[in-house]
This record gives sequence, structure tokens and C-alpha cells, in this order.
Amino acid sequence: MKSLPSILVLAATLTLASCSSTLTSQSEDAHAPTSVSPAEALASLKAGNERYVSEHHARHDNPSHLRAVLAKGQQPFAVVLGCSDSRTAPEIIFDQQLGSLFVCRVAGNVTDPVVLGSIEYAVEHLHSPLIVVLGHSKCGAVTAALAGGHAEGNIGCLLHEVHLGKNLPADKDAKLDTAIASNATHHERMLTSRSPVIRNLVSEGKVRVASGVYSLDSGKVAWQ
Repeated sequence: MKSLPSILVLAATLTLASCSSTLTSQSEDAHAPTSVSPAEALASLKAGNERYVSEHHARHDNPSHLRAVLAKGQQPFAVVLGCSDSRTAPEIIFDQQLGSLFVCRVAGNVTDPVVLGSIEYAVEHLHSPLIVVLGHSKCGAVTAALAGGHAEGNIGCLLHEVHLGKNLPADKDAKLDTAIASNATHHERMLTSRSPVIRNLVSEGKVRVASGVYSLDSGKVAWQ
């Protein structure tokens, strides 16, 4: 008899396989709205991260066939705003194949008009039902913002967008962890605060926003 964890992993894999099949067929028409709900999209990301951590990776489509399908259009089921850090590729973290995720990456996973415009395109024109802001442990941008001081030029502008939160712990490691989580939830809120397009889609129930923090050590995403 299979153990309970094995059954859960199998069930999650089968659920995601069903969603992936639907998305692949829809990708042939880039203008067709996805049939995946925001809740189902989030469940697929959670299942994918569980597979990644447990090393039970999904069997993805043949690359040459997938490229041929995606050349006709894309229908990503989720948008991920993540950090540019080379260790945090969302497609790997969530065990997804080409065409599944619309990814925006910038140091500190911060929002600005350019990032928001990219996300608006994904949810309004590609009909992606989920947006995730993904922070990560040991984030260099948050570490630099905590250190304070004056940073010159464009790096200074970027660090100005990092939100550290209030009442941070005294312990150095705990302070960084808390600030990273605070920054992710802050920019989750900024998606609807700064973008009427995203705000309206969320109020209509067509799009959901969420945030999480990826652990470089364990590979797990802690959802917030």
C-alpha cells in the first residue's frame, strides 16, 4: 500500500498533468481565455514545488513538439514576479515547462511601471489567472537595503523600492528573513494598489494575487 505522502504527490501530479494538457491545447489559440481558475493555478504551482523538492519531476512534452505548438501562441497559467538571482528560476522551482509561466524578474522582486505593464499584458491579453510575487532567502537586494547608506545611480533607485517593513527583530538573520517576507507581501499589495487593470480583474474574481518566499537551502516556497 502506498504511503500517504506518495498518494498526495501522485494526486498532485495527475491534477497538474490535466491542467497542463488543457493549457497546451489552448496555446494553439493565443486569444482563447484559459479554463484554469486562479485557485487551480495556485494549486498547480504548489504541486510543482512539492515535486521539485521531492525530486519527483513531471514528465514534460517533447521539446521540439512543444516549441512547434508554442510558436502559434502562448497561454501561461501564472505570472511570477521574481528576483533576478540566478538561483531562483521559477520554471525550475515550480517544475514547469516552456510556455507555462509568464516571468518578470528584477532584483528584489520590486514593482515599477515597466514591471506592472508587463504583468498587465499577461493578465489582460494572455488571460493568466494568477500572479505570484516570489521573494527568496538571503536576497542581496534586501540585504543591501537593510545595510542602509547611499547607493549611487540606478541601483539606488532600485533599493528605494525595497520595502523592509517595521518592527524588525534584533537578530541579524531573523531581521533579514522578516524583511524579505515583508518586501514580498508589500509588492503583492502594490499590484492592485498601483494597477487599475489588475485591481479590476481581481475584484471580478478573474485573477488572484499571492506571494511566497523561496528557500535557497530547502527548495521550498513558504506561501504567505
